[in-house]
Amino acid sequence: MTELAQERRLVTPIPGPKSQELLARKTAAVPSGVGVTLPVFVTRAGGGVLEDVDGNSLIDFGSGIAVTSVGNSAEAVVRRASAQLADFTHTCFMVTPYEGYVEVAEALNELTPGDHEKRTALFNSGAEAVENAVKIARAYTKRQAVVVFDHGYHGRTNLTMALTAKNMPYKHSFGPFAPEVYRMPLAYPYRWLTGPENCAQEAAAQAIDMITKQVGAENVAAIVIEPIQGEGGFIEPAKGFLPKLAEFARENGIVFVADEIQTGFCRTGQWFACEDEGVVPDLITTAKGIAGGLPLAAVTGRAEIMDAAHSGGLGGTYGGNPVACAGALGAIETMKEQDLNAKARRIGEIMLARLRGMQEKFEIIGEVRGRGAMIAIELVEPGGKTPNAAATAAVAKACHAEGLVVLTCGTYGNVLRFLPPLVIGEDLLNEGLDIIEGALARL
Repeated sequence: MTELAQERRLVTPIPGPKSQELLARKTAAVPSGVGVTLPVFVTRAGGGVLEDVDGNSLIDFGSGIAVTSVGNSAEAVVRRASAQLADFTHTCFMVTPYEGYVEVAEALNELTPGDHEKRTALFNSGAEAVENAVKIARAYTKRQAVVVFDHGYHGRTNLTMALTAKNMPYKHSFGPFAPEVYRMPLAYPYRWLTGPENCAQEAAAQAIDMITKQVGAENVAAIVIEPIQGEGGFIEPAKGFLPKLAEFARENGIVFVADEIQTGFCRTGQWFACEDEGVVPDLITTAKGIAGGLPLAAVTGRAEIMDAAHSGGLGGTYGGNPVACAGALGAIETMKEQDLNAKARRIGEIMLARLRGMQEKFEIIGEVRGRGAMIAIELVEPGGKTPNAAATAAVAKACHAEGLVVLTCGTYGNVLRFLPPLVIGEDLLNEGLDIIEGALARL
């Protein structure tokens, strides 16, 4: 196969005629509940581009929602997964195990924060990982309550819908939800009423007071939080908030769970986002960027907590699939060899500088935020902080038409999030930013 040219190339309108034909087939064959952000049907992808059935080549600022951080066809991922595919596709680790699962567990035990003894269990999806983290925490503490936070997103299963904050499209009409879930205020600096300088202290005090008085710390099995929120709007909690929560959890025998499904594996310029403030979680959930696009997820944590579940209590038919495990080992190899943490930090430097320049020009940009290659802009009504979802949708639509894949997010639908592959070239990165600037200028 010829190497995929790293360039934006538009030969038809977006979406093109062949993509529109496939979209009609999708509409006839797939339920409408499975939505599509940009209906271009991809034939090849890699580096920083996606090529569609019409021959268009689009710049990718989405990475399949932070999944293809090493690219869509990284050499080490393809090599290792292909070799495993030729040997065997499945035995079920719970029936007859294999070395790849153990190798991935060993790698995650080594890479995740903290030098304590750890264990790792592998699953299929981020939601499954979060659900199992809660199961493990409940088994260990013999408690039931789970604490989560405003704007949080943790998945689409019944339990994780309860953990997720946003109604549309994730929870609407799908209840009733799992009980014993309690939502607390998040330290959201941009929208904290008394100002960002007071945010960490006041938000932590409020959350701890609510947990203590409304739930009872002695009833809480786990505190589950994203170190930087994903779907909730790429909100980076005010500095000091996470350490205070972790300290409270430690003092009260609560399992502190870092949901690093979107932030993990070099995305923020560190292996894991909680490292930024030296937070060492009891359990950490990972997925998305773990295996270069193959479905895999994990719960990694303190050995005594992970071992609390009874034999046979954890697992699943496909959990830790051997081909996905091979892909994960290839992704980790790529991250190390290409120093993708450094590349993520470089992407962040470029994007933040350019976007802050745009913020000075366009009053509609209320805030530019993020770390590494996990960057967002929050759009507001000029002159205030009223969320501007219409403008956000318009900018995304304009970017799509110009051949740039961007995603929106946020509880108010007013955040543009940027998740380029960590292997993207700086020329494509800057071209994508030019497209964003042009879209903002045309509002």
